[in-house]
Amino acid sequence: MFYWFMKTFVVAPITTVLFRPWVKGLDNIPKEGAAILASNHLSVSDSVFLPVAVDRPVVFLAKIEYFTGKGLKGRVTAAFFRMTNQLPMDRSGGAASMNSLASGAQALREGKLLGIYPEGTRSPDGKLHKGKVGVARLAIATGVPVIPIAMIGTDKVQPIGKTVPNIRRVGMIVGEPLDFSAYAGREDDRFAQREVTDKIMDSIMRLSGQEYVDEYAQKIKARAAHKHGASS
Repeated sequence: MFYWFMKTFVVAPITTVLFRPWVKGLDNIPKEGAAILASNHLSVSDSVFLPVAVDRPVVFLAKIEYFTGKGLKGRVTAAFFRMTNQLPMDRSGGAASMNSLASGAQALREGKLLGIYPEGTRSPDGKLHKGKVGVARLAIATGVPVIPIAMIGTDKVQPIGKTVPNIRRVGMIVGEPLDFSAYAGREDDRFAQREVTDKIMDSIMRLSGQEYVDEYAQKIKARAAHKHGASS
């Protein structure tokens, strides 16, 4: 109830007036039943604009760092993400990541819409990066359709490191559902995981028009941080 109230009477009116979001292909999201909404990730504001555009509630897998920040800003951020139906996603790998995916799978089994960013983190350069296979594990294990989504212009609204957003128009393109039922029973097959993930990323790339980089965004961020540290 609180999520619906905040979305309907607070967040939606503000975003509509200030950012005038446009949406194409919204009919591709099912009116009922589970589905994975797999989106590119340009800005932290993606997790605001995407669920506002969708009539149904969207549960998100968001990186756990959003829930563990320090100080007033950290507490406010954590509260916001909990209030907006988001689940912490541990990206460290192993059992921690599997437990995070399990919470996403449970949401899907309950017939919910699950939003996930296959890149695992925001793009550091506006390009589309190699997807992590968690999205494929979920799609194959649950048998639900994957809806590819392209967020447009959100990196200009709130670039990395910027707290106060720029007021400008944003968009969202929703692609046709992807069916991976042919991979049933192969959720633990690494080759199937990579094949499905790459198909999802290819669909997102076609919708967004982004240049694709066959490297994880996290690695690019880590390399840039190391370079900055070495030069300082």
